[in-house]
Amino acid sequence: MAKVKGVPQKVAVIGLGKLGSPMAAAVSARGVTVIGVDLDSTKVEKINRGEAPVNETDLADYIRRGRERLRATTDLEAATAEAEIVFIIVPTPSEPQGGFSIRHVLAACEPIGRGLKKKKAFTVVVITATVMPGSTGGAIRECLEKHSGKTAGKEFGLCYSPEFIALGSVIHDFLNPDFILCGESDPRSGEILDAFYQTVCENEPYIAHMNFVNAELSKLAVNTFVTTKITYANMLAQICERLPGGDVDKVTAAIGHDTRIGEKYLKGAIGYGGPCFPRDNLAMGALARSLEAQAALAETTDRQNRAEVIRLADLVNQHAKPGAKVGILGLSYKPDTEVIDESQGILLARQLLDGGRDLLVYDPMAMDAARVVLGEGPQYCGSAEECIRQSDVVVIAVPWKEFFLVPENAFAARRIVLIDAWRMAPAGWRSKTRYVPVGVNVPAPKG
Repeated sequence: MAKVKGVPQKVAVIGLGKLGSPMAAAVSARGVTVIGVDLDSTKVEKINRGEAPVNETDLADYIRRGRERLRATTDLEAATAEAEIVFIIVPTPSEPQGGFSIRHVLAACEPIGRGLKKKKAFTVVVITATVMPGSTGGAIRECLEKHSGKTAGKEFGLCYSPEFIALGSVIHDFLNPDFILCGESDPRSGEILDAFYQTVCENEPYIAHMNFVNAELSKLAVNTFVTTKITYANMLAQICERLPGGDVDKVTAAIGHDTRIGEKYLKGAIGYGGPCFPRDNLAMGALARSLEAQAALAETTDRQNRAEVIRLADLVNQHAKPGAKVGILGLSYKPDTEVIDESQGILLARQLLDGGRDLLVYDPMAMDAARVVLGEGPQYCGSAEECIRQSDVVVIAVPWKEFFLVPENAFAARRIVLIDAWRMAPAGWRSKTRYVPVGVNVPAPKG
């Protein structure tokens, strides 16, 4: 990529985890020099060897593409001294009351501040981790100013610009965002970040410039709105299951054409999970309580979502006779990742194990993580086909593409019950099983 006047040519990415490593690789592949920083020397060494430090779609390929412009270090202060923009992508763990801890962000801000102190050039520090409203302009700004001896908005820039990405598609989502939030300390900082994204992104996203608090609230608002939409579709699915002739796909396909509603995330299935959605609803509730306001919709969405696993377990128990073997296909929270945070497959497994069910499980990537939380309770299968052949009832909890490549003859031995949460099973599967699509009214078998 040719150099563009005014566009930052060297950035630092602090935190080389599941979001930071893909971002660093994507930016370097787009022509910008990147210094990755992490306290974990193993991740640093892998980046410097041209290897992917975490599992993520296309990450190894993008590291190869940008290798001449990508290096890593454990020295955060030195990286700050070199970079024109410093992105902080470190964990912000949930707190008991529902908010987010910024202790890791503040720990990073101390050496960043010292790095800022050593340089004359105007540098923009960008917080990309999800934080509670008031954090960027409060404790984060104070920490940077204390350790740099400089003033944000005058001698260095400070922005809040979180990413809207999903594990398994981090690089694509980062390079092709629907829009970008830019909470800024001053217009100059916003313009620098604007130029960076306009150069790096493959599309031309709308960039919303605003103050810190509005940007921080907007991040929570997006995720709580999306989860509300998912939960609404799941409500329709539950109603359709009980309504003669009901089919949630027919309903959502129709209402999704209304531009006030839209079709994205309107798929009646099972609950949402992952490292972001569940906790952001809790954070919105915590924020509202701290302001003596109400966020009943976000709190109700969270409660309803947590009840989805009970609904699914009840469906399994309706179709599984005593002593039947139940197989679960999918333990990650979504396809193309090994992450199991709040995974519906894991929650279902726990629910069924607690009920004394004989359980078999399989996932293409999440088996090691599943063993940590499920222990020796279930039988761990080596493939989807093995799980299917040994089960009396099979639940497709995650729509991994691999599952739907299983040959039809896997169902030939006996007529099993197939509970398909996503209604994606091939026609051949449906004809050879007692097919139970979630969200569709299925007449009870006779006899």
